Amino acid sequence: MKAKLLSSCVAMALALTATSASAVNFNGYFRSGVGVSTDGKMQTANKQLVGRLGNEDDTYGEIGLGQELYNQDGQVFYVDSMVSMESNGSADNENTRNDDAVFGLRQFNLQAKGFIKASPDAVVWAGKRYYQRHDLHIIDTKYLNISGSGAGVENIKAGDGAFSIAWIRGDADNLEATLPDGQNDLNINYADIRYAGLKPWNGAWGEVAITYAMPNATDAQKDVGGNYDAKNGVMLTAEMSQFFASTNINEKLVLQYANKGLAQNMISQGGGWYDAWHDTSDASGYRAILAGTIPFGEKWAIDHVITYGKADKLEAWHDNTDLFSAVARGQYVWTKNMKTLLEVGTFEQNKEWTSGSVDKSSGQKYTLAQAFTAGIPFLSRPELRIFASYLKDGQNDHAFNSGKDNNTMNFGVQAEAWW
Repeated sequence: MKAKLLSSCVAMALALTATSASAVNFNGYFRSGVGVSTDGKMQTANKQLVGRLGNEDDTYGEIGLGQELYNQDGQVFYVDSMVSMESNGSADNENTRNDDAVFGLRQFNLQAKGFIKASPDAVVWAGKRYYQRHDLHIIDTKYLNISGSGAGVENIKAGDGAFSIAWIRGDADNLEATLPDGQNDLNINYADIRYAGLKPWNGAWGEVAITYAMPNATDAQKDVGGNYDAKNGVMLTAEMSQFFASTNINEKLVLQYANKGLAQNMISQGGGWYDAWHDTSDASGYRAILAGTIPFGEKWAIDHVITYGKADKLEAWHDNTDLFSAVARGQYVWTKNMKTLLEVGTFEQNKEWTSGSVDKSSGQKYTLAQAFTAGIPFLSRPELRIFASYLKDGQNDHAFNSGKDNNTMNFGVQAEAWW
């Protein structure tokens, strides 16, 4: 199956380039490197909570190809595609035969622009896509991410901003052992409505989103009940960004509320996936995120992500869980092509049960890296880094070295690029 998918992707790429090589849009992302720890292979933990710098040991890449297929009288058809590959980087020939590498079809969709006369910039789309994902790069997570196969209309102009409306599918797999394979995946549909481009005052812009998840069980699943009897859930997102021109500081505040199967996103750093594996009929939660970049003159800058979230009744006998996470990555610019990076991260999570017991987890990470880079701005890429990282399990639960140590040191080299 994986070989067939790879062959199809290659055929698709050749077909696109054969049409008109000059018109093909080529884009992508990758990260890869090599690392070792004081306890054998490189040890990683909780990068969405303590930061990703010096805390990734895999190879991951995305290749995107897109092409305009039709353009007449202001009406345009555009096809977009993307395949991905991930591996643990442990072998020379990483292939699908031995499951060393995993290939995926991440995007394949058709977009039509100029077909709505009242809003000529609006785009009607159908297929599979990354749908307007909101990213926090230094912790490698998306706090708003309703992606998958679907259809919608985006960029419908209204006032200073624009509306986007989408219907996207995101099923929950393998819920109940009582049903045979092929019948135990719960169909879940998302209705997503957004308004972006709010400009309440000078230097500020904002967005609001309503995401409504609708589990859609079959008759056989309704007969089983249990987790198949999942309830409709909602996630509300409001964010406001502010650019301070006098200091070049850029800050963003995100506020979110979610209930039912979407509530766990508030304490899992998720972006909208539905938890149908637990009883979430009474679940609710909220989250606040403060993120941005603070420059100090021409040489220094700090990028940060601070998260606090809390959620109740996420499963049977669960009372509440709260999460605090703070990550900051600072850079010192030696030249336009050389930087020193320091990333510090910490988190603490407390999970309380109705019995009164509490499960605690916490951790810290400190990374120092020297980077060869393509420019001064914080997100300049490509970037090649030589790093050393120290990770600590704050609860002394011996999370490293096969359960023997509560801390570890990593050393390695990593490259990252997007285009």
